[in-house]
Amino acid sequence: MIQNVFVLGLDELNLASLREMSDADRYEFHQLLSREELQEGTESIPGLLNKARGHLDAFDGTVDAIVGYWDFPITMMVAILCQERGLPSASLEAVVKCEHKYWSRLEQQKVIDELPAFALLDLTDDNATLPEHLSYPVWIKPIKSASSEGAHYIENDKQLRAALVIERVEVDRMGGPFNDFLAMLDLPPEIAKVGGSACLVEEKAPGIQVTVEGFSHDGEVVIYGVIDSIRYPGVPSFLRYQYPSQRAPQHIQNYMADVSHRVISTLGLENSTFNIEYFWDQDTGKLKLLEVNPRHSQSHARLFAMVDGQPNHAFMLDLALGRDPRKLVRRQGPFHLAGTCFLRRFSDGVVKQIPSAAEIAELEQAIPGTTVHIVVEEGERLSEGVGEDSFSYVLAEIILGARNEAELVRHYDRCVHELQFEIEDITEGV
Repeated sequence: MIQNVFVLGLDELNLASLREMSDADRYEFHQLLSREELQEGTESIPGLLNKARGHLDAFDGTVDAIVGYWDFPITMMVAILCQERGLPSASLEAVVKCEHKYWSRLEQQKVIDELPAFALLDLTDDNATLPEHLSYPVWIKPIKSASSEGAHYIENDKQLRAALVIERVEVDRMGGPFNDFLAMLDLPPEIAKVGGSACLVEEKAPGIQVTVEGFSHDGEVVIYGVIDSIRYPGVPSFLRYQYPSQRAPQHIQNYMADVSHRVISTLGLENSTFNIEYFWDQDTGKLKLLEVNPRHSQSHARLFAMVDGQPNHAFMLDLALGRDPRKLVRRQGPFHLAGTCFLRRFSDGVVKQIPSAAEIAELEQAIPGTTVHIVVEEGERLSEGVGEDSFSYVLAEIILGARNEAELVRHYDRCVHELQFEIEDITEGV
């Protein structure tokens, strides 16, 4: 019997990955609201929930699973909609504990020491300075954000005060709707006082960035992959994700797995995939946990399929259907290494021309395993995009397979050379 799976924010790229699973013919995948409605629209959280409920109620068939792989507000909506229909999922409280950066830190420090020093900042203080137990350089960020949105790198008090002026505006873009979810929970007094529109400051964690992916089911925490998160030289923006990790030796991967087990258990995250981001300092050997996401990364889906033979969506689907996640599949894909690369521009502009469909198809055929997804549209001003980090604008996402890292870099360089964008510089207002 075909099972109906409703995917919040289902998009064509990830639908293709879902359909590549070996048992994909057992499922019918249905979009439950578009990503634009969920992450770029102006409708309230109660309005989005009611719209999703309306679609589910009107469906002429069984609703066998509700899933999502994008960030806020999708992770929390999945938890609520599944609970209402008696479907397997993580609890709303556990998801919020992960995504409320301050609450998550308070829970993490109960069981691990691998954390940067952190504190809340008073957004109303025009003469703000760092708390005594912190020292520059630091990062400030909203307690609810995604994709480094609203994150600012700070090296002195002057920069701190300037950034807080911006933060007072940025903090409510997600913080306001986040308060709708917080209102559904019986919060500890210290979290209720903070709310969703607050600002966190953390000391910079040195080293290379690595992401651990796994799932939690029936009291067991399982790690199924470690991914390198490689940044552009000299800036915090991501250049690429690559799987499997080429940077973290096995003993460090084991170390991260142990820390991840303790953190996921104390957060109470059950029946869920997750990813945890770490910094590992090769010189000192120190590990610092950056953040916990109560979902797997859709940016990694094709990477797992290309290397292991199945996308990480498979674990999400098993959990949502109440099954023990399928036996781990290892290294049965066509490539030894795969990467998701981000072609970025570091100044504002208006997009005048993007690569044509024919040019993209020719490039994808010339480099086996390559998928190019153009993110921008002609006529768009880059700074008006939603969900960017504070340093750059993504023009294209390029997924590549290779025999090794050197070949992966060569493939990417060729794509950058052949994908021609025409962008008119803008200087005013920058």
